[in-house]
Amino acid sequence: MAIDGTWNIVMKTPIGDQSSTLTLAASGPTLTGSMSSGAMGTTALREGTVDGDKAAWKADITQPMAMTLEFSATVAGDTISGNAKLGMFGNASFTGSRA
Repeated sequence: MAIDGTWNIVMKTPIGDQSSTLTLAASGPTLTGSMSSGAMGTTALREGTVDGDKAAWKADITQPMAMTLEFSATVAGDTISGNAKLGMFGNASFTGSRA
């Protein structure tokens, strides 16, 4: 699957650019993996789905405050881009590339 692998992403959040590393693996329509960054540590992804070049997942973070991030993404070759819903703080676009 094109989404499998490690991705370095940058989210454009209200508190500035936030860098994270995604590790993603697809099995049929199910997406699993983890997201890590220096500020929030590593968190497992949940409710992950994949359909062709589209993917979606949720990640529960505790830093800088507890919230659930809801991601939607599109993969094109070695690039990934999309949007993350930041709870009551709106949305953040993100882009990244295969590590």
